[in-house]
Amino acid sequence: MEMTTALWSFALVVGLLTLTPGLDTALILRTSALGHRRQAWGVVLGIQTGTLLWGTLTSAGVTVLLTASKVGYEVLRWAGAAYLVWMGIGMLRARAGAAGGDGTAAGDGREQESGPDEEKAPVGGLASGWRRGLLTNLLNPKVGVFYVAMLPQFIPASAPHFAAGVALTGVHVLEGLLWSLVLVAFARALRGWLRRPVARRAMDRVTGVVVVGFGVKLAVSD
Repeated sequence: MEMTTALWSFALVVGLLTLTPGLDTALILRTSALGHRRQAWGVVLGIQTGTLLWGTLTSAGVTVLLTASKVGYEVLRWAGAAYLVWMGIGMLRARAGAAGGDGTAAGDGREQESGPDEEKAPVGGLASGWRRGLLTNLLNPKVGVFYVAMLPQFIPASAPHFAAGVALTGVHVLEGLLWSLVLVAFARALRGWLRRPVARRAMDRVTGVVVVGFGVKLAVSD
């Protein structure tokens, strides 16, 4: 297999994976729809940083330890599951706590809709989003196992293993960034509707349930 063929083949496989709705999609859409643009891009960059680290470690042979060590995999799996459940419950509790304030402070809702949400974003939104995206990605051992199982199959025998692996990972990162650009633009296009208190409560509840669901799935999966 030539390197050019490997790049195109890997791009097709990870492209389908990128387009499949999942935890990353939910986090990016929620953060962007709330008007926290810097934090949303922080989440995007954190996720892609995690992807790059998984690919680099796989190319170096380090992540093979996940498939060889049952204890190492289990520790990472339970840490990831606990983090996702904690994050999802935090979203549900935050929205439940804000529900009363939305109804009393906004009156008919117009004042709440007109306030720029980006001003309410916490200081350092980019950094906090990056940490959330990075931890969500790195604490998911299935991403590492995917790379261990798939990446070596696309590295040509004649190519330098590490350099080729990092190049293939770069394709995945690029596709992830392009798809994230679409998701952020889509969320911002609907921001006027999504900023309504009822829509925001529904979105946070759905996202929180999805995140908790992913955490539970990771905990009970073999």
